[in-house]
Amino acid sequence: MRLLYVFGLILAVRLASVFVVKTYFVPDEYWQSLEVAHKLTFGYGYLTWEWVQGIRSYVYPLAIAALYKLLALLQLDSAQLLVLLPRLLQALLTTYSDYRFYVWTGKRKWALFLILVPWFSFYTGSRTLANTLEASLITIALSYFPWHGEGTTYLWPAAICCFLRPTAAIIWLPLALYHLRKSRLSVLELILKRFFVIGLLVAGAGIAIDTYWHGQLIVTPWEFLKYNIFNNIGSFYGSHPWYWYFISGLPTVLGINTLPFIFGLVQTVRKSEKFPISKQLLIAILVSLLVLSTVEHKELRFVSSLQPLCLYVASDVLSRWSYNASRTKLWLAAFFILLLNALPAWYFSTVHQKGPIELMPKLRDIAHEYRDERDHRANILFLMPCHSTPYYSHIHENVTMRFLTCEPNLQQQENFKDEADRFYDAPMHWLRSHIPAHPRTSLPTHVVLFDSLRDKISEFLTSYKLLHHIEHAEVNKLSDSQALLNEWSSALGTKPPNLTSLLQFVESRIGKAILVYQRLQSGEENAFNRKDFQDTEQPASAIEPEEALPSQNLFN
Repeated sequence: MRLLYVFGLILAVRLASVFVVKTYFVPDEYWQSLEVAHKLTFGYGYLTWEWVQGIRSYVYPLAIAALYKLLALLQLDSAQLLVLLPRLLQALLTTYSDYRFYVWTGKRKWALFLILVPWFSFYTGSRTLANTLEASLITIALSYFPWHGEGTTYLWPAAICCFLRPTAAIIWLPLALYHLRKSRLSVLELILKRFFVIGLLVAGAGIAIDTYWHGQLIVTPWEFLKYNIFNNIGSFYGSHPWYWYFISGLPTVLGINTLPFIFGLVQTVRKSEKFPISKQLLIAILVSLLVLSTVEHKELRFVSSLQPLCLYVASDVLSRWSYNASRTKLWLAAFFILLLNALPAWYFSTVHQKGPIELMPKLRDIAHEYRDERDHRANILFLMPCHSTPYYSHIHENVTMRFLTCEPNLQQQENFKDEADRFYDAPMHWLRSHIPAHPRTSLPTHVVLFDSLRDKISEFLTSYKLLHHIEHAEVNKLSDSQALLNEWSSALGTKPPNLTSLLQFVESRIGKAILVYQRLQSGEENAFNRKDFQDTEQPASAIEPEEALPSQNLFN
């Protein structure tokens, strides 16, 4: 295949993901990149505790901030472009890394196919996540690794990757040892003249950048390891058993590609002499999974950087299998892999957790246009789990906003609870304690919440009218899910698992829809909400917003 054609094909897929993917994945996509860049460029925004404590590097946000500054100078800094262009930038980097993967694998058709179709790559390849950047840099570095011959070019992207994401060093340690063992250069010369020099230059530049922007001498990789690994702060945000990456994390990221990867793993173990590169990659994968498994807090994105290694192993064995496979088997295998990647890619990119992304343009219009009876601008309160939505980067209006924070227990206080937990323990008590009720104009002009919270704060909402109802995600009732599992387990003769602890958080704090309420102005009578509050026979959740809000404004 012509390289230009291949690059164009990869580019088309990655650019398509920019415009197709319209769902929310994890907070870091916004709060550790776009929000930081917006604060740096425009002077207002919010920095999370990680930036206050200095455990994050400014290198990636500065690249986005440079893009924002250019837009501001050209007077093109609309909220739409502030959201779109960083994703395009990340999509271009992912495109280049995918192209380098194709070159690295010997320009095999299976390699091109496997790097294009994974659902997780489509879902995250254009997201402004440090993990997406990490995966791209690792792929680029692997493509320059001296698998045959000599070379140290790979050390530059590898060093940058390790500075931005210190856990990436786990992947590179076994590969660096392999390089030292196979190189014709002496170990001392390779370490002192290559590894040390390149590492020192990259670390020096990174430390200089972070020291300037943090305002003090700081080594962010050390701070990252100190807080997240040594102090285990990450466990505050959830923990999983040690084997989670093996049975759930990595298989979920790979999806149906887990099958060809396992096929490649078995073949490599059985005939390691025929798969020398796959052998080294499997060692790196195993070491990474073992080390990451010792950390309590686990997420899918933490193993996304292993995907290119796994796909190389899969493409290597499939390319050899293709020599003896019939044309029918080849087409069936390709169709099977494509279909079972396309389905989750479509669902997670367009349906699941789409609410926050659809919410932000509506809040942007409110922030731009709304004025209350005193001609004051909007004042928005988010009563949701912390970081459930993007923030100023998607609104780009300097209005007052507040959300429930969730800083970890940095001071090691006994019986510590963050603000979000305190709110959900007693929502109305928190509102009475933190939100002044009189005069009415002291209330937030707009309140954003999941529908699961509506009935719990119905008294507070009597001062508001429903403005928007936005579909978010399917959240099943615990009883329904548990009953279904009980039936399946009974049929199989096994003990059913208990979903209560697993889904309790989801059902109590997340909902099927996001609701936006607007404060009543002088002279408005909120008959609908008062009826909800007083009518104990019919819960508010049973009333559809479309029925509750007629097309004409009857509140005046």
